[in-house]
Order: sequence, then structure tokens, then C-alpha cells
Amino acid sequence: MTENSMFAAGQFLLGTFASNCSGGMSVTKVPERWDNSWNNNLKLARLLDDAGIDFMLPIARWIGYGGETNFHGNVLETMTWAAGLLASTRNINVFATIHTAANHPAVVAKQIATIDQISNGRVGLNIVAGWNQPEYEALGLNLPADHESRYAYAEEWFDVVKALWQREKAFDYDGTYFHLKNVLGDPRPFRKVPILNAAGSGQGRDFALRNADFLFTPAIDLSRSAAEIAELKAKGAEAGRNTGVLTFSHVVCRPTEKEATDYLQHFGKDNADWGAVDNLVKLQFAHAHSFPHDLLALIRDRMAAGHGGFPLVGTPQQVAEGLVSLHKAGFAGTTLSFVDYAEEFPYFRDAVLPLLEQSGIRVPVARQHTALAS
Repeated sequence: MTENSMFAAGQFLLGTFASNCSGGMSVTKVPERWDNSWNNNLKLARLLDDAGIDFMLPIARWIGYGGETNFHGNVLETMTWAAGLLASTRNINVFATIHTAANHPAVVAKQIATIDQISNGRVGLNIVAGWNQPEYEALGLNLPADHESRYAYAEEWFDVVKALWQREKAFDYDGTYFHLKNVLGDPRPFRKVPILNAAGSGQGRDFALRNADFLFTPAIDLSRSAAEIAELKAKGAEAGRNTGVLTFSHVVCRPTEKEATDYLQHFGKDNADWGAVDNLVKLQFAHAHSFPHDLLALIRDRMAAGHGGFPLVGTPQQVAEGLVSLHKAGFAGTTLSFVDYAEEFPYFRDAVLPLLEQSGIRVPVARQHTALAS
């Protein structure tokens, strides 16, 4: 079996983010905001699959952010969501996002191996070490105050998963957090499962460089991102690792720049759910380092429009230029979000993807599918 397409050389990866969540990535009150129903997710997945988009990435949430819309209050569970989408598509990769504290590693290893068979090797795993204290409280769990403890637990958790995927005989595991007897992972995945981890703290990035194929981080200041990516790449190379760096973006693409900026003003400012935005920013300051704290207060508007994602706003040419700038900064790819994914993606597909192919950062879909079939 060929290598997973997430590892294809020379392709700037494109995915979607948070389509399993109510509102997607837009903290807005406009009536056309994303309805995360199963039918809408299935429609979107098939559109993406046909267009050659590389992956879909969900957010695992257990409580919403309040405000008038209770942003992310309605969320499809990610393991079952991934299984259903992968059974209904042909080429796209779909990640399951899993919180280590709420999911036993032996169960997750078996679930991923099962979905790997359903999808013929197109499932990915996004590991979350934990940050949202109210969510932990809702589940009756304790969130360690220090990042060291969270990542020590996640490290051991993933050690168990890897052992279950690699060892062919039953084994015992006696660690600090897990004590397993005569455990065996059968079946095992067909091929290497892409591993993703979002990290902003030093501990988190060290964890990602040791364990993940892709580190997921915001792009706020591209000159700062370029320096950080170069440093991460050098650090990974010292350890014999080649971890790609992904980011996330929000797209408002229209025939004219004025149409795009007017719509951004409409949904991302005039009709933003500022109560939910402020709850989200407050939680990021209190418990997480996903966004640099010295920049977080400066991007309140970006949190409303696209959950802090890199803004791709304007004409197809301007949006394509923004994506090329991410590529030049060193990112291996980005996720995309829209106010209404299924309604807005076809215009992006028809107007922006050809420009990315012309720029040389994307392979035409026909060639992608030929490579996957070979």
C-alpha cells in the first residue's frame, strides 16, 4: 500500500476545520452561519473529496462558549463522525480529535485501527492534551494546572497507542499513569497513521516534535511564523524528525474585494457574538498557550471572524496570494473555514484552486487521484 497522501512531497496541504461544530469557526449570529448537521457534513465531505482537498479536521468539544449562540454548543463526536465520513468518501483523509484525559489509549488504538480498515488507510489522529477547565469540570475530570503534567500524561498515553499499533504479541505496560496487563492491539493500522497536535507552549511543541507528524499552530504575524517554523524544523532535524507545521485560515472569497470586506464586516463585526468571543479569549488566557498571549488581545476581531485563523479575504487572486504567502513562510499547509462551508467552498474550488495549481503549490486533482491509485 502506498504512503498516506498527507505525506505527499511538494503538495501544500489543504483541509477544513471544525465543520463538526455549530458555527464552524465563525463566532457570529448571522442566520446563514454553519449548521453542523450530519447531512451538511456529508455534503461537504463529498464536495471536498471530489475537489482533491487533502483532509478534514474536527474539534472535540463537550460544552459551548455561551454568548447568544452558545458557540460550539452543538458538536458531532469526532471518532464516529470520522468513521461515517470515511465510509462515504474515496480519497480524502479525515482526522479524529481525541482528548487524552477522556479516552483510554487502548480503546482509541482499537477505534483508529477499525476506522483504518473502513477507510483503507485514510484516518488520522489529532491528540489533545487538554486546556479547557470548564470542559474538564463538566466531565468530572481535573485539569492539571501545569503543562508539564498534561504533556507527561499525553506522552505516556501515546506510548501505549504506539505500542498497540506496533507490537505483534501481548504485553504488559507499567507506567506512571497506565498499568496494563496482557494487552494486544489487533487489528493494527494498515500503514502509518498521520498524527497531529496543536501546540503553543514549549512543552507542547516539544511533545509535537517528538510524536506528531504535523504541529498545528496559528499564523498571526507571518514574519514571526517564518522564524518559528525555521527554529522548529531545525530542532526536529536534530532529533531525526521531520514534523510539518500546519495552520488554520478563514476564507471570505468574493468576485470583488469590496464584496468580501463588506461581508466580513457584516458577519465578523456587526453581527459577531461578542459574548462568546470574550469567553473564548478569556479561556485561552487562563488555561492555554495555543495563541501567543502577547498577540491574543490584538486579534479579538479575528477570533470573531474565524476563531483566530489567518484571514484570507478578498478576490480569488488575493485569497490565492494569501495561501502562497503561508507556503513561503514555511507552513506545510492550512485548514480552511467559511461561514457556510458547503455554500462557499464551490466558489473557492472553481476560482482559487486553479490559481494555486498555476503557482505550483498544488497538484491538479486528476494527478492526485492517479497517484493515489498507483
